[in-house]
Amino acid sequence: MGAALRRIQLGSALSAFGLGFTVPYLYVYVAQVRDLGAGTAGVVLAVFAMAALAVLPFTGRAIDRRGPLPVLVVASVVASLGAAALGLSSDVTAAVLSAAVLGAGTAVMQPALATMLVWCSSTATRTRAFAMQFFLQNLGLGIGGLVGGQIVDTSRPETFTLLFLIEAAMFIVLGVITATVRLSRTPSFSDARPTDGSKAPGGLRSLLSHRAMVQLCVLGFVLFFACYGQFESGLAAYGTEAAGIQPSTLGIALAANTAVIVVAQFVVLRLVERRRRSRVIASVGLIWAFAWIVAGYAGLGHGSQTMATAAMISTYALFGLGESMLSPTVAPLVADLAPESMVGQYNSAFALCKQLALAVGPAVGGPMGATLHGPYIVTFVLFSLGITVLALRLGRRLTPVQDQPSIETAPSRVVAVSLPEAEPVVASAVTTR
Repeated sequence: MGAALRRIQLGSALSAFGLGFTVPYLYVYVAQVRDLGAGTAGVVLAVFAMAALAVLPFTGRAIDRRGPLPVLVVASVVASLGAAALGLSSDVTAAVLSAAVLGAGTAVMQPALATMLVWCSSTATRTRAFAMQFFLQNLGLGIGGLVGGQIVDTSRPETFTLLFLIEAAMFIVLGVITATVRLSRTPSFSDARPTDGSKAPGGLRSLLSHRAMVQLCVLGFVLFFACYGQFESGLAAYGTEAAGIQPSTLGIALAANTAVIVVAQFVVLRLVERRRRSRVIASVGLIWAFAWIVAGYAGLGHGSQTMATAAMISTYALFGLGESMLSPTVAPLVADLAPESMVGQYNSAFALCKQLALAVGPAVGGPMGATLHGPYIVTFVLFSLGITVLALRLGRRLTPVQDQPSIETAPSRVVAVSLPEAEPVVASAVTTR
């Protein structure tokens, strides 16, 4: 990696480390430590998600007009203020407003960081850049959660305040580190970075006319709805109600999920980076369908409690394997589909689809996982198989280089041009001496 890319990855990892301090304990902090009740805790979590939905539609245009760096610096300051305020909140109004500020700031960071990664990489190196970011973020979240767990004490609110202040400091560190990044104009940026100063053409209408991107957004929604949207809601409810596992086991299952990602990421990367992206995503759907079947055995198989516990932990681990396959495929594909002057808008649109899935997933999966055990498993097996179908259909709309970047070699000078129209176009330039 170049110096700019190393700094971006470092800042991203440290911000994830800060998030890991508070994300696992947010509900307990609001409901029990501040004694605001379960209802208020639910509202705080909902506001945290809804704030992201409110700001993401405007984020992409700001990134493309102003550049990702100033947007990221502002977002890191906003998130830092929200985290510090939440750590000091002792009443309902303060907690809700602080959660809104924190949610808005962290939501804007995602597409801004993704756009900076695009600017600092080429089509050939982008796969590894996003895989490295996913690896470091999960490592940071896991370490942050472990360290935070050693600090918190529900009988001492000041320990939680310390966690939120550490999170706020990590956001400031992210802003400081990325502010030192200097993006020079080099040929490696030419396929993604807008060097001509032009404004984004057409905005939302232009994006919606790009059928491949629309299909990718639909696929992204299903991916996050069937996986991330169930981790802490439907699947957790199903595990405790149907499988009868202890709540503490859910922590072990989430740790297994993170461990698989951290251990398998670069092994998986070697296997997938020279294969078609659409087929890799399609295989993730099959892996997740099997994961849901294993979860079905845990709750409906009438086996021993030990087998049910092992099955649930295996389910989370299989999800982690699929996630490690998605990180080097989906995010780089968004960047490769985007026209030069709309990279920020494409990243923001995909982040919005992700956030919608994370908002809808718990609302649908939570009640089903707690009460409708059989239909819950069948529903998400079908959603996982739907991922496979959607991925294969998406592959028909991608150019060969977009679907498999490894076939593009430096001497060939083949440029993949993705226009927001009905069909993608491939332009081959004559090789110069």
